Amino acid sequence: MVPTSNGSTPDIGRLQPVPLREVWTHEALDFTPWLLANPEVLGDALDMELEISTAEHPVGDFSLDLIGTDLRTGRSVIIENQLEATDHSHLGQLLTYAGGTDAANIVWIAKSFREEHRAALDWLNTRTDPETCFFGVEVSAVRIGDSRPAPMLRVVAQPNDWGKTVRSVTQARESGISGRGLLYRQFWERYMTALKVLGLTWSRAQKAPRDNWFNMPTGVSGMIFGVSFARGRLRSELYLGHPDAEMNASRYQQLLDKRGVLESTYGDTLSFEPLEGKLSCRVADYRKDSSIENEAGWEGFIEWFIDSQRRLREAIHACGGLPVAEA
Repeated sequence: MVPTSNGSTPDIGRLQPVPLREVWTHEALDFTPWLLANPEVLGDALDMELEISTAEHPVGDFSLDLIGTDLRTGRSVIIENQLEATDHSHLGQLLTYAGGTDAANIVWIAKSFREEHRAALDWLNTRTDPETCFFGVEVSAVRIGDSRPAPMLRVVAQPNDWGKTVRSVTQARESGISGRGLLYRQFWERYMTALKVLGLTWSRAQKAPRDNWFNMPTGVSGMIFGVSFARGRLRSELYLGHPDAEMNASRYQQLLDKRGVLESTYGDTLSFEPLEGKLSCRVADYRKDSSIENEAGWEGFIEWFIDSQRRLREAIHACGGLPVAEA
């Protein structure tokens, strides 16, 4: 042990393993919600700017643990969790979910990986197209003395030259951004800064998008809060985009039945849009004559986005919260 400058011996603790079930009792009830709230922990391990949008995402008759996006590349990410050693059942589920979502990045998290399952991920990375990537991540927990437990994630399987691939994809996206795309990115950077200054934890995004929309998770599968530039107008909304059209219709009807209370609490008329011909629905408000090219108006746009979203969330809360009942 190295002595300090005054000759004394430094008091250095040692990492001690913590049983996973002492930290997270159950995958679906504890670990999955924790990952949903802390995507940066997994993102750091995978070298991604990870935003996780929904938990328990339906794929046919099954439910995928988590689905999200790597904001650095814009590619989709799906995540399957288990707090035990890997097994054939979860490998089958992982492949089912990959096929059902057409995901670009497929992540399997487990307490430990059996050699045959790690080898299976390596085989998939060499046999599938370059746009499809499989990752194996081992999760553990440690503490020092009586400190709180801390997560540790170790990547045990990933595509060859993954770091090089991330850099090349990022550079390609950056070089292809249009003039309007740059304006959107600059605007959303200001919007994200305003959220942080106000202490609003509506988004966990680490990088501003170059699109005309900015989505914010609700914590409920198939529903997002969103703000966007929509054909010369600003739009602030709750978007019902569950893959099951009947689910969206049921949730939409629940909101429509409470329209009076919603609009009274919101303080203005809301637009209820069943979006005929589509699976989705929305409840929204609009501000006219608003273009991304009007940079002088950006501050006002941001103020309206934040104010309308705050009032919309308060109105939904006043009606009993998000409509989450199954169809």
